[in-house]
Amino acid sequence: MAKYSKGAGKSVKRAMKKRKSGTLKSGSGRKVKSRKQAIAIGLSEARKKGAKMPKKGAKKTSKKTAKKAGKKAAKKTSRKSSPRKTAKKSRR
Repeated sequence: MAKYSKGAGKSVKRAMKKRKSGTLKSGSGRKVKSRKQAIAIGLSEARKKGAKMPKKGAKKTSKKTAKKAGKKAAKKTSRKSSPRKTAKKSRR
């Protein structure tokens, strides 16, 4: 069974053609150069029209990313927090 409907495919195809011709604009009004961004715009338009497609899922973090984030948090808490001494500037 297909994940995306024909209507969704058509809107993505239209967005890709517009990107190639240089007329596809993002929400902020800037030109879209990225292929991935063009696909995202096409899918977004298809969702608005009500085309059949999977629901937009929540972003998942990989195990590596989660592990790195945990290490960074541990480093921040283990550091000694001593106030820094700054030299005062004299006015003339």
